Amino acid sequence: MKFRKSREHRRGRIEIIPMIDVMFFLLVTFMLASLAMQNLHSLKVDLPRGRAAAMQPKMPVTLTVTRDNRIFLNQTPVTLESLAPTLKPMLKAEDASVIVAADSSALNGITVQAMLQARAAGAQHFLIAVKHVD
Repeated sequence: MKFRKSREHRRGRIEIIPMIDVMFFLLVTFMLASLAMQNLHSLKVDLPRGRAAAMQPKMPVTLTVTRDNRIFLNQTPVTLESLAPTLKPMLKAEDASVIVAADSSALNGITVQAMLQARAAGAQHFLIAVKHVD
C-alpha cells in the first residue's frame, strides 16, 4: 500500500494575463489624462465655427483678440505697439508658430494688425483657432 503525502508540493505560477490587462488599463488612463492636460494658453472667447483638422504645434504661443478688441499673448495683455517686442523672445524655434484665437465679433482690422506685428516679431506660421462643428 502506497501512502500519499498529505500535502503535495506544487510550484507557484505567475499568471501574466491579468498583469497585461492592468498594464493596458494604466496605459489608457495615462493617455487620456495627458490629453486632458493639453490646453491653449488663451482666454475664453467665442471662436468662429469651421471644419479643420486638429493640429498641435511644438511650443504654441497664443495670440488672443477679445470681443472688446484687447490683445493678449498667452494671457498677458499687450498693445499693438508692444506686441512685437513681447513676442520676439517667445519665438525661439526656427519654425515658429502662433495660434490666433480671435473672437468672432472682434474687429478684423485689429486681428490683421496683430498678425502683422507678430510676423514682424518673427512668426513664420499662423494657426487659426476655430470651434469644431459636427
